Amino acid sequence: MAFLDDSYLLTSDTARGLFEAVKDLPFIDPHNHADVKEIRVNANYQDIWQVEAATDHYVWEMMRKRGVPETHVTGPAGNEEKWLALAGVFDELAGSPSYEWIHLDLKRRLGIADVIGADTGQAIWDAAKKILAKPAFKPQALLEDMKVEVIGSTDDPVDDLADHKALRDAGIYTKVHPTFRPDKAMNIFKPDWLDYVHRLEDRFGAKFKHVSDMLDALRQAHDYFAEAGALASDHGVEVPYAYQVDEQDADDIFKRAYAGKPLDEDDVVGFLSFMLNEMAELDAEKGWVFQLHLGCARDVRDTLKNGIGPDSGGDISDHMIDIVAPLNPLLNRFDGRLKTVLYSLDPNHQTTLAALCRAYGEHVNLGSAWWLNDSPVGMRRQLEYIGSVDLLANMAGMVSDSRKLLSYGSRNEMFRRTLCDVVGAYVDRGQMPVRVAEKLVTKLAYERPKQLFGF
Repeated sequence: MAFLDDSYLLTSDTARGLFEAVKDLPFIDPHNHADVKEIRVNANYQDIWQVEAATDHYVWEMMRKRGVPETHVTGPAGNEEKWLALAGVFDELAGSPSYEWIHLDLKRRLGIADVIGADTGQAIWDAAKKILAKPAFKPQALLEDMKVEVIGSTDDPVDDLADHKALRDAGIYTKVHPTFRPDKAMNIFKPDWLDYVHRLEDRFGAKFKHVSDMLDALRQAHDYFAEAGALASDHGVEVPYAYQVDEQDADDIFKRAYAGKPLDEDDVVGFLSFMLNEMAELDAEKGWVFQLHLGCARDVRDTLKNGIGPDSGGDISDHMIDIVAPLNPLLNRFDGRLKTVLYSLDPNHQTTLAALCRAYGEHVNLGSAWWLNDSPVGMRRQLEYIGSVDLLANMAGMVSDSRKLLSYGSRNEMFRRTLCDVVGAYVDRGQMPVRVAEKLVTKLAYERPKQLFGF
């Protein structure tokens, strides 16, 4: 098997046959971090660093691991210097998904088959610069070439969604749906929480005297998102606190925080619980999908947090978090009336999450292997475990979670190939007929997310 050849990640004739059935299907990508303005403006990219690494903290982390100075990662060095620094250590990234994703991007989209290395970095830079200047390599054309039928971006309640509306009116191939992400309104423990609350007040022309006033503004934002085509919310939490808390207690916590008074841990847990339930109530009323990304301990490395800012590569998973006790009250409250997708960052969480999904029936399901699980190893383990504990047919499908446009194709291809290899092994072991396997991989590669999210 040659590098990224037709059998890439496919270890049997059965798997290769299954992949033939799904490889040309369009992509449905319900959760990513698309730069919607970038898509709307539709300008040519300038160089290979811009499309492959300028926004990708996966790449930044790998470069730091190989000793590349921060000046050539997020610092003042020029894009060509940064790309050549990356190319100089690229051989040493082998085994990581980033090594495969970037090579897939070059080979599938740009038609560059060279293996990235110190000896090829300059030639790839020069070739990519010429290719990216062509009209066919503008964002909207690339999305269509990749057959990205739908994406769900990640958006704040204060966003005006003007770029989303412009794209909808433009009628491009790819449908771009906003996704409601109210984390900043909920994270009362963060030092900038009150600053954000004032932004929310300004956005909706209100002054919040009670927690109900903030909820009214968030409901207005939720309605506004619905009018702009939103079909889901998304929530990033370390621990999924969702205990049932009275509004009066939440109001007392809100008033003290609004006045700048200190809160204790019980206050924080109470407020987070109250707000997560209220956001779920908004979703349930509209029939939206409630997405919960849990288990991420963010910005643990102080030099990155203080020197560069959030989302710069200092986030980790914490396998010690409690899941069942804090989340179960919400799942019971909304049992049968809220479509919920749970994303597993840490492989140790998969057993608990799969069991929860099994217990709660058709409305609670696992999403794609997230972040540190987002590799052939992590995806394979999750798919096999879902198949043995919950039901593969109920898995929510793939999301790229990507901050760069080209990865929508490469990350989905990696998932489809891994999916077909896992399901192909079931066939080869005599656990299911090939007819059922073909139906299953087609469902998970395309039909399931489209049906679940209502695209």
